[in-house]
Amino acid sequence: MSEPSYLIRLASPDDDDFILGLVPRFVDFPLPAWRRRNECIEGIRRDISSHLEDQPANSFMFIAEDPEDGRPLGFVHLQKVQDFFNGRTNCHISDLAVTPGEEGRGIGRALLEHSQAWAREHHCHILTLAVFPGNERARKLYETSGFGVDLLRMALPLR
Repeated sequence: MSEPSYLIRLASPDDDDFILGLVPRFVDFPLPAWRRRNECIEGIRRDISSHLEDQPANSFMFIAEDPEDGRPLGFVHLQKVQDFFNGRTNCHISDLAVTPGEEGRGIGRALLEHSQAWAREHHCHILTLAVFPGNERARKLYETSGFGVDLLRMALPLR
């Protein structure tokens, strides 16, 4: 059985509510003890809202939709960034989310494959992303898609 195909297109202002409605998905798993769910949601919402409103030149949002009924199923937010170490252009997956209840249908994988193709087309050297350790479902998808640890960010809460 082949993977279903999804239409992936640039987001439009009509997609803003859909994208922002998926923000809680970014903390729908165990968070580090020092992270507060509501603070994470508000921080992510502010960041995404800023990109939607300002439309920076290095920021690109894509929507995956059902090819039969046009229903949005997920989104990915890509950013072109400069590599800290060598200055080359990289692509960073800032956000990737799938609608609740649609997991396991290949939507996340389709968005990752689109991200890889887009990054290659735009002459990026590395595709990066960050993921919370407790987001096991996403980590598994990323690892099976070929992602590996580049830098490991560690935290020490100072209370």
